Order: sequence, then C-alpha cells, then structure tokens
Amino acid sequence: MGTKYKLFEVFGIELEYMLINNTSFKVAPIVDVLLTKKNGALTSDIENGTIASDIENGTIAWSNELVAHVVELKTNGPTADLTNLSEEFHKNILEINAILKPLNTKLLPTACHPLMNPLQDTQLWKHSYSEVYELYNRIFNCKGHGWSNVQSTHINLPFYDDVEFKKLHAAIRVILPLIPGLSASSPILEGKFTGFKDTRLEYYKTNQKEIPEMTGSMIPEQVFSKSDYHKTIFDPIKKQIKKHDTHNILDHHFLNSRGAIARFDRNAIEIRLVDIQECPKADIAICVFIIEVLKQFVNGKLASLEMQKSWNEQDLFDILNPIIKEGENYKISNKKYLTLFNLSDDCTVKEVWKYLFELVKEDISENYQEALTIIFKHGTLATRIENALGTDTSDKNIINVYTQLANCLETNTSFTPSK
Repeated sequence: MGTKYKLFEVFGIELEYMLINNTSFKVAPIVDVLLTKKNGALTSDIENGTIASDIENGTIAWSNELVAHVVELKTNGPTADLTNLSEEFHKNILEINAILKPLNTKLLPTACHPLMNPLQDTQLWKHSYSEVYELYNRIFNCKGHGWSNVQSTHINLPFYDDVEFKKLHAAIRVILPLIPGLSASSPILEGKFTGFKDTRLEYYKTNQKEIPEMTGSMIPEQVFSKSDYHKTIFDPIKKQIKKHDTHNILDHHFLNSRGAIARFDRNAIEIRLVDIQECPKADIAICVFIIEVLKQFVNGKLASLEMQKSWNEQDLFDILNPIIKEGENYKISNKKYLTLFNLSDDCTVKEVWKYLFELVKEDISENYQEALTIIFKHGTLATRIENALGTDTSDKNIINVYTQLANCLETNTSFTPSK
C-alpha cells in the first residue's frame, strides 16, 4: 500500500472511451494497436505478447479494459489539481486521435455505443490479465451490453483511517441515487430509445445476476468500518466465487461491483455510477461538483452523520431505480430523503442538483460552472441526445448526432442540440 491521504487531499479520476471505425462507425477492437504505437513498439509485438497494457504519459496514464475497443485514461497516481485536469485529459485525447487517424479510427464519448450489436461486435482483451477476463466471460458471458458496451467515469476519494472511512462512505451512499440525474448519457441501444436515461446502469443492476453478492443492491450496505466491510461485503463474495475461481485468480477488491466500492488496498472509495460525458470538461465538472457536495456532508453542513448512516441500501435503491429511468426529471417525494439536503418540498432531481450547485458553486472554477450550467439548462447528456435525435432514429441520424459528440470530445466543448 502506498501513501495514505486524508479526506479530499487528493483525487483519482478514470475516464473510459470507445474506439470506432470512421467509415463503418462500428467499434474498433484495436486498443492493443493504439498502445503498441504509443509505446514505440512494432505492431508485430502484439502477436508475440510483448505489448504494454499500461502506459504512463505524464500526468495521465492509458490502459486497456475488458473489451478490446475500450481505452481507459486515468490520473497517473493521486492528484490534488482538479482545476487543470480537464485540459490534461484533453491533451491525451488529441494525442490518441492523432495516433488513430491513420488507422481510420477515433474516440467516441458517451456511456454506450448507440448501434453496437454486442453479440457480433465484442472482442475481449487478449493480452495481459486475459485469464481474468476469460474467467469473467466464462461466469457471466461478457458479450452483452452490460459488459461490452459500457463506458463510465470513476471517482477515487481517499480516507486515512476508519473514522474518515465512516464519514466518506456515509456521505457517498446518500448521494449515489442522484448521480444518474446529473450524468446519464446512455438513452439508446441498437438504434432504439430504451426508455431509460441511464441504460448503462439499468444493465449494471443485473449483469452479474449469476453471483448477486457482487453487485448487491448497487448501493453499498450500512457498513462503516474496515472489519464490518469485510464481513458484510467481501466475505460473501469470496465464498460465492470459490466454486468458479478454482485457481484463485480473482481479487475481492476487483470483484466488488457496487455503485461505490471500498479499496482498502489503497485506502480509497471508488464511485462508479457516473456515465462518461461528451468531453473531459463536462466529466471533471461533474466530478468536482460531486466532490464539493460530499464535502458539505462530511463537514456537517447538510445532514448529520447519524442521519446519513441511518439509511439502508434498499431504501436508497428505491430512490435510485426510478432516476435510472427518468434521470433529472424524476420527482422525489420521499420527505425523509429530501431532509438530508435540508429540503422539505417535493422536487425533481434537477432541482435538487441546482439547489446543491448554489451551495458549492463558489468552490467550482468558472470553466466547470459553465459545463454544469449547460446540464441544468438543457438536461443531462441523455436528454440532449434524445432532443437532438427527435423522432428520427435512423442509423444516418444517429451517426450524425454521435459524430457531433465525437467532435465535442475533440474540441473539449459541451454538446447542445441544434434541434
């Protein structure tokens, strides 16, 4: 274990993007070629097994994921500087697109490819750690939208000891239900509106149904110490996985798939419910906003710690579940939940986030305020995609709208529909 950090002292951000072919618009399973070219190696190295799966590129690192068409960009170790992080990610996106251009390929944002057929188009990563991915595929069959067509943003937040873990875990649990109403970006699959603003999370609920202990209720249980976490969450997972993982390949930190997971190996909690946006400015704006709201809880400016801890996972899931479907438009009528935010009247998820924004906006840079204001004005990215497509879900129109989103990624600008 490395250096231990105090609450909100440093942060770790991970952004996942898919590679697509410019001509066909299909996913391009060539992350190994991308990493090989970046590493200055030969493409033939892919075949003889000398490919690097993690590349450090200054403040940002690149790595592979479960499927061969998704690349992850992440802070190269913990960082205290969120203000300039959007630009650092953007520089790497430009570099990746420059490498991919001769291959007729580019990065595409959003949490799901809108036209991908996962049964036909999925290729698993075949290089380092492939035995882990093969075992996952054997247990869960990873050729499905919930496995092979998902891109997300992960926020890693440190805690120093059990006292800090308790405060951080309590705060994260109570704001998890609201996250799809801020970040949903997956309203369409296989050329059709799904009826869910956050289709990624709709699949997330059941994609590990074979071993339900791994995802639980998405909302973590009421555990506020390392020992209780092991007893309540890790031990049942380890027990259930034994019959499948006879060679002890899988790690319990890796297996825990709740919407926020404790990483005691690095003294951090990782939030996993954020859909990737159209550009890193929007991604980091959402991360900064969530972090500032968590500070309000941890510092006692919103509900007390005891009030936060009192919420069980099922009651919080009952609030999350309709927000996965309706996003920012869902009207919250649970008075007890609203009391956590010092609110009393029924209000939409968007209204809750706007209220919280007013509480913390002075601590958010203007650059990120601008990205958040677009979400409040025009809706989540899922809503903006729906509005841009209108009633025309032809492949041609979908490709047109998502090409605009790819351009937003290239220019690091927010998407506002022209329709």
